[in-house]
Amino acid sequence: MTGDDDTTRAATDAPLITPDDVPGTPEPAVEPRADPLPGETPADKTPADDTTPPKSGKGEPAPVAVKPARSRTGAVWVGIVVGTLVLIALIIFMLQNTDEVEVHFLGWTGTAPLAIALLIAGVGVGLIALVVGTLRIAQLKRRLGAARKAAAPLA
Repeated sequence: MTGDDDTTRAATDAPLITPDDVPGTPEPAVEPRADPLPGETPADKTPADDTTPPKSGKGEPAPVAVKPARSRTGAVWVGIVVGTLVLIALIIFMLQNTDEVEVHFLGWTGTAPLAIALLIAGVGVGLIALVVGTLRIAQLKRRLGAARKAAAPLA
């Protein structure tokens, strides 16, 4: 490089006042340069700056990966995997908690393994949630049916 190039570049590219010098001045938008600066190689550019499609080994553009659509079968598979992992954790829990505990319920007293007592309590909570959810779904279906009947034109 010659001295003239450095002087010309410094005089044309360097602003006299920077945005930091003036309070409240928004920073100007910087457009990306298509051509590299002197001394910059194309390897210095970031991947976001590169607009050319990636090449495969034969000089052709590489195929673009297409994300497959989600399906009910895939959701069922994920549910089965999660359910299996929960079942394994439950079996391990039951095997580790076999100590007998005294259980009191509505005046009844008895002994049972801790894991069985907790399992019965969990199933009871699940049944209560199932009944409440079923009642709510039935209520919403009745409201929907009444709204459809009211919106139907008179024949």
